[in-house]
Amino acid sequence: MRKELPKWFLHSLETEWGGIKLSEEHKRISEGVGLPPGTPVYIGEERKGKVKISIIDYSETEFQEKIVETAEECFPFKEKPTVTWINVIGVHDVNILQSLGTHFGLHPLVIEDIMNTYRRPKMEDYGEYIYIVVRMVYYDKETSEISSEQISIVLRNNTVISFMEKEGNIFDPIKDRIHNNKGLIRGMKADYLTYALIDAVTDNYFLTLERLSERIEAIEEQLVKDPQKETINEIHKTRRETLMLRRAVLPLREVVNGLQRPEITIIEKSTKIYLRDVYDHTVQIMDVMETFRDMLSNMVELYMSSISLRLNEVMKFLTVIVTIFTVLTFIVGNYGMNFRNMPEIEWKWGYPTVLIGMLVLSLIMLIWFRKKKWI
Repeated sequence: MRKELPKWFLHSLETEWGGIKLSEEHKRISEGVGLPPGTPVYIGEERKGKVKISIIDYSETEFQEKIVETAEECFPFKEKPTVTWINVIGVHDVNILQSLGTHFGLHPLVIEDIMNTYRRPKMEDYGEYIYIVVRMVYYDKETSEISSEQISIVLRNNTVISFMEKEGNIFDPIKDRIHNNKGLIRGMKADYLTYALIDAVTDNYFLTLERLSERIEAIEEQLVKDPQKETINEIHKTRRETLMLRRAVLPLREVVNGLQRPEITIIEKSTKIYLRDVYDHTVQIMDVMETFRDMLSNMVELYMSSISLRLNEVMKFLTVIVTIFTVLTFIVGNYGMNFRNMPEIEWKWGYPTVLIGMLVLSLIMLIWFRKKKWI
């Protein structure tokens, strides 16, 4: 009879090797199969509601911020000498994204990639502009799970257009610096704003790693005290999330490294110095995640060792019990043979003597087992 593999093992194979069955992500990606290249089709979690568009236009001496409802209201900012940041929250509306793409000269493949929220982080140079895809990772306090979201960034002349799947507060510190004229951002160009956005996404990884570290410490403590079946499930869940983080950070490192290439002239040398710092952060994040992955692998081995040790303790205890009762069973069986000529059966003190003898023999065996350190 063929023995079925455990569900957690199949899930682990599915996540790490992708060979068991299609994940929900792959099922959604398949919705765009067969369509002509550049066809804008939203692929991602179901979204409802209107797309929100905010515009921040600034220079060293000027600043204005406004919320608009249509893409057409962004058009006057295309050729302004000041830096303009257009932040689009929601990528499920085809009409708005096509309208923005047409006016700002974005390639249809760029619009297609923006609406496909499962793209790998990358950087593409289109000459007049560069297109960047990164993944923002955050810790959901309600579900205690790590989730990710795609952020697309288009850097064109003095304009930066960012596309987010849903509303969040990750860019609030940047908005505060622009609004209050803190730091260098108001005196720099749009390429520095692009760096600031990527840096904010990268810094958010450290917050997620901190939460992940706390969870790993809790798992390790539980492993030492009292490992349960839920413990191994928590280990595999954390390991899957670590792999998800690695798949997001590894290409992000390539993106940041690519932005520093000499042929990327839209980004000035002064900004590339700051990008080197972001690159160092991605390397640091990768090192931490490799450490986490090794720790989780060791935890699986520790869990299996703990279970084996617990099983050995139980088997040792049962073996001692069986050994003692084997001797007692021999004595009882010896007096249960029903022969007529058995002197002890007629003896008045025969029954209590046998019981006391069995008790004394059991105590002697227990003392001997203890002396041998078998129990």
